[in-house]
Order: sequence, then structure tokens, then C-alpha cells
Amino acid sequence: MKPSLQRHLSLVLGSAILFAGLLATLASFRLAYSEAKEFQDDMLRQIAAMSAGTTTNSSAPATAGQDLPETALTDPESRVTILHLPVDTRPDWLAGDVTAGLHTVDAGAARLRVFVRDGPAGTRTVVYQPTDARDEIAIDSAWRTLIPLLLLLPVLAWLIVRIIRRELAPITLLAKRLDEQPADHLQPLADHDIPREIAPFVHAINRLLERVSHLVAEQRRFIADAAHELRSPLTALSLQAQNLRQADTLQAAQARVVPLQAGIERARQLTEQLLTLARTQAGEGDQVRVDVPAMALTLIAEYLPLAEAKHIDLGLDEIARIELRAPPDSLRLILKNALENALKYTPDGGVVTLRLLSEGDTAVIEVVDNGPGIPAPERERVFDAFYRIPGAAGLGNGLGLAIAREAAVRAGGVVSLHDRAAEPGTIFRYRQKLSG
Repeated sequence: MKPSLQRHLSLVLGSAILFAGLLATLASFRLAYSEAKEFQDDMLRQIAAMSAGTTTNSSAPATAGQDLPETALTDPESRVTILHLPVDTRPDWLAGDVTAGLHTVDAGAARLRVFVRDGPAGTRTVVYQPTDARDEIAIDSAWRTLIPLLLLLPVLAWLIVRIIRRELAPITLLAKRLDEQPADHLQPLADHDIPREIAPFVHAINRLLERVSHLVAEQRRFIADAAHELRSPLTALSLQAQNLRQADTLQAAQARVVPLQAGIERARQLTEQLLTLARTQAGEGDQVRVDVPAMALTLIAEYLPLAEAKHIDLGLDEIARIELRAPPDSLRLILKNALENALKYTPDGGVVTLRLLSEGDTAVIEVVDNGPGIPAPERERVFDAFYRIPGAAGLGNGLGLAIAREAAVRAGGVVSLHDRAAEPGTIFRYRQKLSG
């Protein structure tokens, strides 16, 4: 079961308030109990002060296990007894030399709280009360102070649940707004009526929605461009097939087969590149340590026949031996498409160099050619799928550099195009952090 933020907050805050409430209850009970005891001590003092000099004798109830004077004044509710010495008989549990003030004494099976007040001419006023009666009164008084607090605890718990539910309501509302949005027309969430703490989360969602919308738009454009690019060769193939059917002789049929085969090959290459781009966009692949010089030599050997056919000097310039942690297929796609572009647009007798070097903790792979170069305003656009520079020589469908950039993103690097400093040509550059 998934954890609930509302339930977690309710439990945490409720437990904290309950714990604090219990501590406050215990402290309040203790304070109320102590104050009740002090109040009863003050009451003994006040009774002794008011009855000082009074000679009226009242009968006192006998304390269990002890004979008390019959002439004491008694309060039946609080069980307070007043003695006037020497008029009343001094009880056995009261020492003759007891000092004035408060005392707690044992009177057989009972314990008494006693206040002694000295009067004129050797008279003394003694006020006492059983401690069990005092404890009962103090506990009752303390409990009465706790009742409102104990009744308040469940009310506080209910309020916590209600407040948390109300404060988390904007999140539920945001989720509802997201669910109601159509997948093909995503809109940012409004942030004017949300709490400040949730605002960063909403802003992050809006940035994500913006990226998703941009990606969807790119995918739509890619599908439209792919459909257009596929329609042209398929239309040409259809016309060439009709021409082939209309051939009257074997020689004419053979002549018409050649452009048909070329058209089929172009359609195959376009389909293969589309699949390659789709696979590259779909996944990152496993990150492994790649020996870049060894991969470069393999690719040069693979493209050497094409270079020799155009009398192009294709070589490797290994300034630094580098190793990268990247998906091997992605890195191979980057170098493969860079070499293909360089060999395609470099004139006969030209030079193409695959250069390996490092700059600090960054590996740099360059494919340098002495072809016509790429105008500065076009160097970013040529990475778009199906884009070709107007008037560019040679056949192509504008997917090679788009595939290289997608592969670079999956590998964790960056591709870019630059002019050569001293002569015509283009530098294709791939940069990535060296593997540790």
C-alpha cells in the first residue's frame, strides 16, 4: 500500500500534540495537587488565626486507634479539628515541646497535618487534619483542573485532520487539472492560488509539460517529414515500375531496371536511417569502457575503399590515447555519420582526418575535412532531421547529423561544427568527459 502524506502528517502531528498534551496534563496535575496542599496549609493557618483566644470547646471525633479530645471544634467536610491548650486536653501524639508551625505527625494508624500557633500567657492553638482527607481533597481539585484539557485533546486531533485535509486540497485539485488536460494539447498549471511551498513543484511540472510539448511537436514534425521523404522515393519507384512494364525490348527493360534499383537502394537507406534514429532516441544502451583508437582504426578500414574511390587521403591522427565510458553503438554512430558526411562532401583528391586528443579532463574527437565548409548560420540547422543546405551537392536525406546528435546525447557528450582556421573545410567535433 502506498504511503499517505495526509495520514502521515495527521499521525505525526496528532502524536506530537497528544504527547505534549499528556506532559502538560501531568505537569498541570502535579501543580494543581501541590497548590491544593499549599491551600490547605494556608487554611490551617487562617483557622488557627481566627480561633486564637477562643475558649469555646467542641467535641472532636475520635481518630482511629487514638483517643482525641471531646471538646475540639470540628469541620465535618474537611475533617479539621481545633484544640485550645491548655483548656483542651493535649493528645498523646502531640509532644509537649512541639514548636510552632506546620508538622506532619503519626497518630497511631493515622497521619495528621498539624499547625501549632502560640498565644499569650502560654496558650496554644492547635489545628490538625488527617492527611488522607487532605490527599482526597487535593486529588479531587487536581482532577477538576484536568477535565477541560482532557476534553480538548480529541478536539485538537479532529482539528488537525481537518486542517491538513484542507491544506492538501490544492494538490488534489492540481492532479485533477492534470488529468483533465488532453494529451495532444498540454497547458501549464496555474500557480496563482497555490501555497508557496507547492509552487516549486508546480513550476517543475510546468517545465516538464513544456519539454513534453516540445518533444511531441518535434515528433509530429519528424513524422510529417519522414512521410514526405518516404513518399518521394516511393512515387519515383512507382513511376519507374510503370516505365519498366512499358518496355518493348529486353534491352530497354534492362536500361530501365538500373534507375529502379537505384531508387530501391535510396529507399532502403532512408528506411534504415529512420530506424537507426528511432532506435537511438528510444534507449541509452549500456555504458562500457570504449577503446576509442581501436574503434577509429576499425571505422577507417571500413571507409577506406570509399576514400580510395575518390582519391581522398583518409587517416588517423592520434594526439592522445583516450578511453570513454559510453554505449559503443552510440559512439560508433557518431563517428560513422561524421566520416560519411566528410567523405561525401570532400572533393576528389581531398583529405579527411580523424583526430583524437584531450583537453584537461575532456576527450575531443574531430573529423576534419577540406571540403566546401558549412556557412555559420547553417551549422546548427544541419543537425535537424531531414534538413539539407540549399544547393548542397550529392545525394542525401539530412538524417546523418541528426542521428549523430541523438547518439551524442545518449552517450553523454556534445557535437558541434566549426570552420578550419587557415583553409576551407569543416571540423566535426565531439566532446565528452574522460572516463575515470
